[in-house]
Amino acid sequence: MTGIVRGEKSVNEASKVSVGDTAPDFALPDGEGRTWRLSEHRGETVVLLFYPGDNTPICTKQMCSVRDKWSDYVSTGAQIVGISTDTVESHKGFAARYNLPFPLLADPKEEVIRAYGVRSWLPYRSARAVVVINRNGVVTYKKVQPLSLFPPRDDRIIAAIKEAVTSDK
Repeated sequence: MTGIVRGEKSVNEASKVSVGDTAPDFALPDGEGRTWRLSEHRGETVVLLFYPGDNTPICTKQMCSVRDKWSDYVSTGAQIVGISTDTVESHKGFAARYNLPFPLLADPKEEVIRAYGVRSWLPYRSARAVVVINRNGVVTYKKVQPLSLFPPRDDRIIAAIKEAVTSDK
């Protein structure tokens, strides 16, 4: 089963996820077709990097920037995943082409994108967004850029991760 896992919040309630809320659980396939579940990462800090699409200029720049600063991300101990509406096959090729060291999750039905309130103004796409979830499953940082020609800054994401790591909410 993929998509939103029913739990404490319904999908409609979850669409209003904000800082301080419990992150809605979900399960999505990665670029290898394996299911990645948020609930399996409880006890870890998790970073969801939502982006509009594989192999587009700004998204490629964003994902390659994370790759290029990978040692800084790894040093935080956080689990990093990218999420877009692209297919498993598209993610597999995109990750291989750019040697991306983190999983890309496929959300073609926009279930997780809707649940986290990060839909783009472009049809069938995610906005560019970053959601940081602390080890207790609480959203500690959320930044949505619905119309952005600039990727999020890695230093800001890493600072948000470090803050989440020390958060006890």
